[in-house]
Amino acid sequence: MDFGFTLKPDHSFERLVALTRLAEANGFAYGWLFDSHVLWKDPYPVITVMAQNSERLRLGTCVTNPATREPSVTASALATLQILSGGRMDLGIGRGDSARRVLGKPPTSLATLEEATHVIRELAEGREVEYEGAKLRLTWAEPHRLPVWIAGYGPRALAVTGRIADGAILQIADPELIRWCVGLLRAGASSAGRDPDEIAVMAAAPAHVGPREAVRERVRWFPALVSNHVVDLVARYGEEGLPEGLTSYVRNRTGYDYLHHAEVGSSNAAFVDDESVDRFCVVGTVEEHVEKLRALAAAGVDQFNIYLMNGDEEEQLEIYGREIIPALRDLRPASA
Repeated sequence: MDFGFTLKPDHSFERLVALTRLAEANGFAYGWLFDSHVLWKDPYPVITVMAQNSERLRLGTCVTNPATREPSVTASALATLQILSGGRMDLGIGRGDSARRVLGKPPTSLATLEEATHVIRELAEGREVEYEGAKLRLTWAEPHRLPVWIAGYGPRALAVTGRIADGAILQIADPELIRWCVGLLRAGASSAGRDPDEIAVMAAAPAHVGPREAVRERVRWFPALVSNHVVDLVARYGEEGLPEGLTSYVRNRTGYDYLHHAEVGSSNAAFVDDESVDRFCVVGTVEEHVEKLRALAAAGVDQFNIYLMNGDEEEQLEIYGREIIPALRDLRPASA
């Protein structure tokens, strides 16, 4: 199993550098940044600094979207960072949540996401592509491969991911729900004539080592964040088309304030119960983390991406590097 970490770009540059170096020294393979340019710093200058202060970390957005940045702009930024980093960039992309909603706009369509993903990949890898009637090519781009990870939960989103992506980003750490998503993802891959085992699966969620009762409040914001996507899914498919474990906890949700997005202590999380915290996040002792991560691998997870924004970031990276990553280094996900 690979391990990654995701930061909100709200730290000082000095601390971002320190966390990047510490994560790499502790065995993390991926470094990701939220892309919500109004709420926090723009991610691309931060990724530049992270690339300059690491040697092996693969870096990317978790996640960008096709609308707040025009696809050729994203492709150019990533192609430039490929040169800077020696080919260590990944693209994490979705339909758009906070970055769009803060602007008063909805997420994009899946068709727009699919087209943009194709354009970004082709341009960033140096190939010509036709987009909106124009033939485009970044003649200066180096021929580095750009792995693409698509974020989404629903049947249609996972079908698109299975058809075109290198990896799926599932913002949840509930093995039962991961298993449901992986089934849809693999069905989409098979329908497209692809080998389902070629598509990596990332579980992205907060993790905090400590007594459950003491750390739940550090991560309670996360099921509230996930609820934005669940509400969209219920509107599209209805509760009967989705797992009870995904939909039941949002029935008492009253709204969401994006100005307190991904924030410890946020009032957005008032409706989230302890059971949902325990299912959606990874909390508890080191032994409980190891047990939960083994269950996630059995459900098909290749990479666990820690949303590292709950406080004690340095300590959590060190605990994972010292006690958890070594115990799971050779763990392999369940295959199709």
